Amino acid sequence: MKKKTIGLIVLFISLVLVAPLSAKGPGAGKNSKSFEALTAEEIVHITYIREEEKLARDVYLTLYELYQAPIFSNISESEQRHMDALKRMIERYGIEDPVKDDAVGVFTNQDFSTLYRELVEKGKVGYCDALQVGIDIEILDIEDIETALPDIEAQDINRVLNNLLNGSYNHLNAFNSQYVLAGCQ
Repeated sequence: MKKKTIGLIVLFISLVLVAPLSAKGPGAGKNSKSFEALTAEEIVHITYIREEEKLARDVYLTLYELYQAPIFSNISESEQRHMDALKRMIERYGIEDPVKDDAVGVFTNQDFSTLYRELVEKGKVGYCDALQVGIDIEILDIEDIETALPDIEAQDINRVLNNLLNGSYNHLNAFNSQYVLAGCQ
């Protein structure tokens, strides 16, 4: 009887402790926990902001080609890291990625296609205009992330968006500093 009881206890412990570790699904893995489904609002925000980060990266890459100013190259690299962080969240939760084509200027959301063309045209006018485009993009990013954050319940996504928000504030400060240093007013 004692062996049977010990066997049942061992079986119970293995089912309770080991089974969840081997569960498959979004986020399952060596050092992860299972993730709850996201709300429709969370999905909309994540996918929108992912493509918005691509907009920033693409505009900065294009403006770098025009002016060879390090600020555009450096911040486009940061925007790529923002895109990558959001892509990891999209993959973790099994969401369809809106970035179907990573080519510069190509977007799923046609509003971003239009905005890309408008921002590049504005930036082509002159270097000060290009810096203003950077300022405008970062303000847009900040507004959209701040709008999204109250709707985000998933802690990992909340953390990523807060990191992106901090990055956008840093980018805004960098563009504002360059704007002043370049004598733009």
